[in-house]
Amino acid sequence: MKDLDSYKVQLEVPVRWSDMDAFRHVNNTVYLQWAEMARIEYLTKYITGSLENITLGPILARQDCRYIFPVKFPDTVIVCFKVAEIQEDRLICECKIFSKKYEKLSAIIYNTIMAYDFINLRKAEIPIDWVMKIQDIED
Repeated sequence: MKDLDSYKVQLEVPVRWSDMDAFRHVNNTVYLQWAEMARIEYLTKYITGSLENITLGPILARQDCRYIFPVKFPDTVIVCFKVAEIQEDRLICECKIFSKKYEKLSAIIYNTIMAYDFINLRKAEIPIDWVMKIQDIED
């Protein structure tokens, strides 16, 4: 499982029996839940702090998942998350999910995160303090 060192957020999540579907592998929606766990960890730990009572915060605008290797119970996944690209009005993030049992990449998920002004109910530019925090983390 190479290139784990480039991810500041790495969560180990045990696969539950209930995560599997009728095809006896983890249901596709569970991968998105795992990515959400890592995304929230990254955002609250490094960018915004608590997401309660914020006036400008991150919202998920898009996500794409490429399924590579099926995960089955019993296993533990390592869910890694980082910001891959900063644009004026969005962050492009990468989440990789690894099967610990098979030491294989199971999925890659790309998230687009926008800054949202909860007072004026519209998107906003990515705040400079977010950019600076991300650059500190990812460099």
